[in-house]
Amino acid sequence: MTNISESFIRRPIATSLIMTGLTLVGLVGYLLLPVAPLPQVDFPTIQVTAQLPGTSPETMASSVASPLERQLAQMSGIAQLTSVSGIGISVISIQFELSRNIDAAGQDVQAAINAAAGQLPKNLPSPPTYRKTNPSDPPIIVMALTSDTLPLTVVDDYADNIFAQQLSLVDGVATVLIAGAQKPAVRVEANPIELTGRGLSLEDVRSAINAATLNAPKGTLNGDRQGYTLENNDQLFNAASYRPVIVAWRNGSPVRIGDVASVVDGAEDIRGSGTYNGKKAIILIVQRQPGANVIDTVDHIKAAIPQLKASIPAAIDVSIVTDRTQTIRASVEDVQFTLILTIALVVMVIFLFLRNLLATVIPAITVPISLIGTFAVMYVLSYSLDNLSLMALTIATGFVVDDAIVMVENVARYLEQGDSPLEAAFKGSREIGFTIVSISLSLIAVFIPVLLMGGIIGRLFREFAVTVSVAILMSTVVSLTLTPMMCAQLCSTPCFRHMKRACVGFFATAPLRWARRSRPSSLPAISTF
Repeated sequence: MTNISESFIRRPIATSLIMTGLTLVGLVGYLLLPVAPLPQVDFPTIQVTAQLPGTSPETMASSVASPLERQLAQMSGIAQLTSVSGIGISVISIQFELSRNIDAAGQDVQAAINAAAGQLPKNLPSPPTYRKTNPSDPPIIVMALTSDTLPLTVVDDYADNIFAQQLSLVDGVATVLIAGAQKPAVRVEANPIELTGRGLSLEDVRSAINAATLNAPKGTLNGDRQGYTLENNDQLFNAASYRPVIVAWRNGSPVRIGDVASVVDGAEDIRGSGTYNGKKAIILIVQRQPGANVIDTVDHIKAAIPQLKASIPAAIDVSIVTDRTQTIRASVEDVQFTLILTIALVVMVIFLFLRNLLATVIPAITVPISLIGTFAVMYVLSYSLDNLSLMALTIATGFVVDDAIVMVENVARYLEQGDSPLEAAFKGSREIGFTIVSISLSLIAVFIPVLLMGGIIGRLFREFAVTVSVAILMSTVVSLTLTPMMCAQLCSTPCFRHMKRACVGFFATAPLRWARRSRPSSLPAISTF
């Protein structure tokens, strides 16, 4: 029978270098792996947003959402299509099948929007837009900007133009959403009584406002030798500039906007706002990029906050509302501690039963190498350090130690028969090699149903099953290479004979020792036979 381990036993230096390289690659992969609470499962979801300010929800649903839905429903691979319409806005969410490529789906969505353009209202301020979303990925950090002295519109300006723009450039950040936005606006609240008394309508006011604020080309002044371009800006930016605007003429006198309406500086949306600790605030919601390390991304964001604070007025306070990494750090650290404790307990149990330091050193080295080598494969497969993958490694600890113990026991058997460590390693590895391979394949076969499971649950637990399988394969490789080599180098006949006698003597005399410790001091000694 061919002995796979023979070449590795005869070349201990080369075997040691290979295992050292595998360990280093695994450690590098561990440092590069992203950290997440659960495996990355991207739901192919796209949101289409259309806005028509001032329109009722019923009109938005019938004139904006319905034409878009008719075109979007013609795409293939749609699992669910829902829409929500509010005052001046419609949001359509399209969830595709898990097998659908999100980039190709985005192209189809844009084509459907273009096809529906002829059926949409002509006065849409901008065409409908779409963005890729992942509803299963909550924000990684939420911040609030508040001020006791500055208006919220000023705070919103700094939040939108400085904070949101700069945070979007941080490594790992996908998008920064603003909740409770208070964009500056001039609010014109018409007085119906004044309008009726002057024979005017709301349309007259609207037309006057549109004609008064306009940034359009004015033309040129051409001379014989030189021409001039007129660059005057007719836009109005505050309430004081709108009040003198003339709406109409009545009896030779101008009727101005200030005569028939209340014009004030305010916010674009007065019905929506954000609060933090009882104060009105601008909320920044930060989403991470798919596959980005959550902890590193949040650390980069926190490192950038002091520099961003220096770019805004000191009257604006920046507070962190929620930090998702707190729970992620705690859960991952807890699972990591459990993994280390599991390895330590396995090694301790081996030592208690074998009662031989050299025999314990072998599985104590091979088990961590098998687990560390798994990190390299996880990095290649774009997996992450999450609760499921670390739990898989914790469970795999009990599997990977079996291969090393089986190899050590078989080599020890030949050592007790009087063979040299080298000969015992050759014979033991030749006999047990096929058994180790068959045990590993049998364990991997258990996880085949999990690997073939479909749907969202299958996506989540696929990483778990693959991680356990890779750890078992790594253990097989290490047990067929490093373990017999270490047996040939470290083991000797006397130590293993002592190991067996110590184990037999320890468990054979255990009842007697317990009886001596538990008997009262006043009673006579108990005789044993």
